[in-house]
Amino acid sequence: MNKFIPILFVFVLVLLYSKPILAQSPNNSLSKVWVADNGDGTYKNPILHADYSDPDIERVGDDYYMVSSSFNCVPGLPILHSKDLVNWKLIGYCFKQQKPLDVFSKPQHGNGVWAPSIRFHNGQFYIYYPDPDYGIYVTKSKSAEGPWSEPILIKEAKGWIDPCPLWDDNGKAWMVSALAGSRAGAKSVVIISKMNDEGTKLLDDGVIVFDGHQNQPTLEGPKLYKRNGYYYISAPAGGVPTGWQLILRSKNIYGPYEQKIVLAQGQTTINGPHQGGWVETQSGEYWFVHFQDKDAYGRVVLLEPMKWVNDWPVMGVDKEGTGKGEPVTTYRKPNVGKSYPMSTPPESDEFDTPELGLQWQWHANAQPNWAFTTGSLGFLRMICIPQPTGFTNFWDIPNLLLQKFPAPEFMVTTKITFNPLNNNEKVGLIVMGLDYSYISVRKGDDGLSVSQTICLDASKQGKEFESMASKLTGNTFYLRVIVKEGADCQFSFSADDKDYQNIGDTFKAKKGQWIGAKVGLFATRPTYRPGEVGYADVDWFRIEKIR
Repeated sequence: MNKFIPILFVFVLVLLYSKPILAQSPNNSLSKVWVADNGDGTYKNPILHADYSDPDIERVGDDYYMVSSSFNCVPGLPILHSKDLVNWKLIGYCFKQQKPLDVFSKPQHGNGVWAPSIRFHNGQFYIYYPDPDYGIYVTKSKSAEGPWSEPILIKEAKGWIDPCPLWDDNGKAWMVSALAGSRAGAKSVVIISKMNDEGTKLLDDGVIVFDGHQNQPTLEGPKLYKRNGYYYISAPAGGVPTGWQLILRSKNIYGPYEQKIVLAQGQTTINGPHQGGWVETQSGEYWFVHFQDKDAYGRVVLLEPMKWVNDWPVMGVDKEGTGKGEPVTTYRKPNVGKSYPMSTPPESDEFDTPELGLQWQWHANAQPNWAFTTGSLGFLRMICIPQPTGFTNFWDIPNLLLQKFPAPEFMVTTKITFNPLNNNEKVGLIVMGLDYSYISVRKGDDGLSVSQTICLDASKQGKEFESMASKLTGNTFYLRVIVKEGADCQFSFSADDKDYQNIGDTFKAKKGQWIGAKVGLFATRPTYRPGEVGYADVDWFRIEKIR
């Protein structure tokens, strides 16, 4: 038999089963490092110890859906699903590439999708989201799993952010939004706009209905509701790490609005508490989801009980009877009529199906040749992609395949077989943020070597510093990072997955631009050259408890 036929057959299999764009998650196993459901009818906060910032929520029948910001990371605009508000699955994204395509082909740290909202109206889902540099978009779908329509720019305006719609009792449609001072030159105000009935066009330039400059500074993230004849605007004020939840109410959509602080940190360790949305369960209970800024761990998601007193919501636990609650650390689970199995967003990936797990996001719009799944062949092939012209550090590298920190403490281990063809091609395991560090294996004149690299102030063109390298005897190896409480990271490597050798210095992870630190993989080379280049086959990527 022709010796080239088996090789050709394998190549065809790779093409058939490989998808550089992320699809549905093949991994449904429970997290080994953070489960919010205590298993006894109670839960612990945060319900998601991961960076799902600016959450908003909607119930449709017995199903709950949550969306969050994704900024420059793609696929973008994640959608999560739950049956009980405690156990969540990541079910998809609104889009695979972010527009404008040419802009987001390069990392745009802190730009892109800011705080979205999700609503179900007339048999379909609506998601509104802002890009602070372009305006407010809407996308629609009959199913939360998608496919989602091409986003429509319904308000072209720099600095308009945090949109949320409301379809009134008479069918009229409204939108509430805020302003970003960095783009609009103004902030701390709430704007109400008229929309067409379809929710696809704003009909006016908006009206300021509340100004928070005097006693509600940095007012943002408004959500619009109606109950018992009152219009309610729920919005955080006071800043992300130090603020509180403000409620505005009025019988008239344009006000004047009464104001009341209904949730604050109080005597707890839960700072913020910041932006979110509320929902009513099948049993008539109300619950509020919001985020807490935990620095390197990102903006994690919490769930608070909520009740009504004199037509004012009270969130959390009101120990003093003042109408202002505090966040809970543990509490009984919501009454949704029945019990459901525990579930968590995916973390580990064995790379043995045609799709990557939904936990993975690139740092920019993905190119088709960055990485290929291989289905039953059981690995992820990452091509060594050239670094950008004028490379200084990884802040400008687009082909970083990353996921969120999932818990206060965890261990990441990955098995890799490296097949470099040229000197200075390398593959590595990275913890990415404003400061970053990675362990990498690189090809040199005398073979493969492993080292740690640290870069401080990456966003300010900080330089990389590499530790003393150690030689490797084989091209299959294991890379590991252990993240301890406080985001202290220690990298190590092994030839057999038994004996691990620490390398370099302990590194303290740092958040990114509006996102938490992320962990993941890369394969690079210094410059472009024609012809075939090296690649790395990642057998698996596992997140476990620290042993």
